[in-house]
Amino acid sequence: MTTTSSPTTEFQRLNTGRLWSVLGWDQLTALWQRIDPAAGWYLHAIGVSPAPTLADAAAVGAFIARIDALLRAEHHESYCGIVYADDLENPRLIKIYDPNNLGSSCGSSKNPPGPGWIMSRVKPDEMPAGRPAPENRKRWWRGLLGDS
Repeated sequence: MTTTSSPTTEFQRLNTGRLWSVLGWDQLTALWQRIDPAAGWYLHAIGVSPAPTLADAAAVGAFIARIDALLRAEHHESYCGIVYADDLENPRLIKIYDPNNLGSSCGSSKNPPGPGWIMSRVKPDEMPAGRPAPENRKRWWRGLLGDS
């Protein structure tokens, strides 16, 4: 008999709990405006970075600006639909899906893709990547962090 384990950490509870989709580009703009970059955010690129550390306000602001630009440039749809938050007014967890690795993110697939990035007010648990991150995403992330 197989048993399903319950989430044991606060991050697991947020990560597996109810998330709300940011459907429109205007909703995404509003979500970014509600985020306080100095509130204490962890930024995590799935499959790219080592264990995440708390980002300073400048890094959070840069991440928001750059991820917004990336999503708008590479998600060629009239809607957003690839950003999810636990609370659209006061988020503690935001999952951002990579526009170049969407597959069937609606959950109808047996193996839906995982997010490309997570912003969290709670330190994320280790999250293995479902597939290796492409080199261009690794370079993008290193450039964001100021690494060469």
